[in-house]
Amino acid sequence: MSPLERAARALCELDKNPPGATMDGKPLWMDYLPEVRAVIEAIRQPSEEMLAASGIPTLRKRIDQLENSALMARFKGIGREADGETADVLRGVLAEVEGDWTAMLDALLSAKLR
Repeated sequence: MSPLERAARALCELDKNPPGATMDGKPLWMDYLPEVRAVIEAIRQPSEEMLAASGIPTLRKRIDQLENSALMARFKGIGREADGETADVLRGVLAEVEGDWTAMLDALLSAKLR
């Protein structure tokens, strides 16, 4: 059962409808799919609190530290290119992680019900 279906069934039951209720031969829970989709669209972008819980701020801080270390090393004439390269790699990881939540919800919204 897809998350969309589980959510629609939960809303249907919340309205005091029996789990197997049908109308005109169609499961009643299917009438709740527009509401489920509306909620998912509304939460498509994560809040700052969600991002904070994900560890993304820590990753951003570490990238900044590595970039600052690489800049200071260059300024002082010390070869520490590895810090800059590591920051570049982490920046790529960060971009992927930041997009994961949205990508997952987009996949959910585009999924077909079985």
